[in-house]
Amino acid sequence: DEVKEKYLPNLAKGKFIGCFGLTEPDSGSDTTSLKTRCVDDGDCYVLNGNKTWISNSPIADVFVIWAMNENNVVNGFVLDREMNGISTPKIEGKLSLRASPTGMINLDEVKVPKNNKLNIDGMKGPFSCLNSARLGISFGVLGASEYCIQKAIDYSLDRYLFGESLAKKQLLQSKIANLVIDWNMALTSCYHVADIVDTENFNPVVISMVKKNSCEKALNSARVCRDILGGNGISEEYDIMRHLCNLESVYTYEGTNDIHTLIIGNEILGKKAF
Repeated sequence: DEVKEKYLPNLAKGKFIGCFGLTEPDSGSDTTSLKTRCVDDGDCYVLNGNKTWISNSPIADVFVIWAMNENNVVNGFVLDREMNGISTPKIEGKLSLRASPTGMINLDEVKVPKNNKLNIDGMKGPFSCLNSARLGISFGVLGASEYCIQKAIDYSLDRYLFGESLAKKQLLQSKIANLVIDWNMALTSCYHVADIVDTENFNPVVISMVKKNSCEKALNSARVCRDILGGNGISEEYDIMRHLCNLESVYTYEGTNDIHTLIIGNEILGKKAF
């Protein structure tokens, strides 16, 4: 409660920026092979290790860090910028998700008060956060998809070729109809899974299903809409290429498409492939 009172009000107001440190240089999908270590040092914990591809780390005030303890059990800790031994170099040259800075978190003998250890052990901690993020992503990518579809509809109504409106062409109508069907089916699925999650008695595999499905459908819609706009589709004036680039990243983060496929496959077949 003391840690919550110290950080959450300012995080909620936007006065503090937070970040989530799980991914490491040698640990992406394989989250159980974390090399960041925490050692009980009497009145504090000492953390050493490196995180990478962490959104907002270069500007963050608060860090949630996941590390292995002496018994190879994952523990979570709340760190802040004032603690000695934290550096957060920025990753330059991103071509996607450029609205937020991304960087590393380097931890060198960082001393963390005992009260700043989260009251949860094992991968249940980070996965509870990831499940919430994945459900949010399932809705969020459909917002990008909706924008692209509407832009393609507006463009086709205004664009003329061979003396007729592009919107009158059968191939165009087929593409738009399929995009709108996919979008509605995906959104309906997200609402259904959100209702299930609200019961707090659910199988997290359903979140993998909608995360995978929404990202696939959204990425496909952006590609098709880019094609409908022809050369104009790559212009920043129309924004579709920006959404397309961002969706390429969302296809990967918070569980890659392949990993979610294997999570679902394991649930159906009872055989773990990773």
